[in-house]
Amino acid sequence: MSEEHPPALDPSAGDRLARDGYPADFWPFHDAVAHRSSWKLERRQSFQEPRNPSWQAHRDGDWERSLRLLEERREEQARTERESRGRGHLFHRVRVVERPLTPYLQWELTSLRQQAECGAPVRVVDGSTVRPYESDAHLPELVVLGGERLYHVQYTDDGLLDGAIRFTDPALVRPWERFLRELFAHGRDMVAFHDREVAPLPPPTVTEPYIRPAAPRVSEPER
Repeated sequence: MSEEHPPALDPSAGDRLARDGYPADFWPFHDAVAHRSSWKLERRQSFQEPRNPSWQAHRDGDWERSLRLLEERREEQARTERESRGRGHLFHRVRVVERPLTPYLQWELTSLRQQAECGAPVRVVDGSTVRPYESDAHLPELVVLGGERLYHVQYTDDGLLDGAIRFTDPALVRPWERFLRELFAHGRDMVAFHDREVAPLPPPTVTEPYIRPAAPRVSEPER
């Protein structure tokens, strides 16, 4: 990994998008990206996804139903990946993992394994790999779309989506895109990682508090 840290993301240099405004801005641009790559960095170890039926079943303590619901979406996931590849848009994910795994992460890594099986480019990075870049704070939750837009995704303390800050200055977008490319290149294969370190675990026991948010007017970007 390079020793160069990507530039700081000063909120005043971007546009604050509210919880509904973020997906309304995200999806039209996402669906128009062609012949370019996008990148997502996930650093937090726990989120809440109340509109995901599989996550909800996991949260309710029904692990078998959670897995069954994941399997039921496999065909749709594969179709989504085929459509993205058909227009030359690869959406790469870099998932930072700390141990022991949180209950959320055990569920999400299972979901990401399926996505990888369906053709999504997903890699796992150990927390130790990113700590040299975290002297002041954890790396931000980020999405870089088509090399043109960078979203610093915002979350509440409870892990609920709370909008994003959008940056379009190439002096910010390009260094972060290079950084995520490099992280991805140093990551580990999602399927192999899951089979070795996640599949043998017993079903997760959920202890985090759950706060149900109001329904959004626009579908949130998938976490």
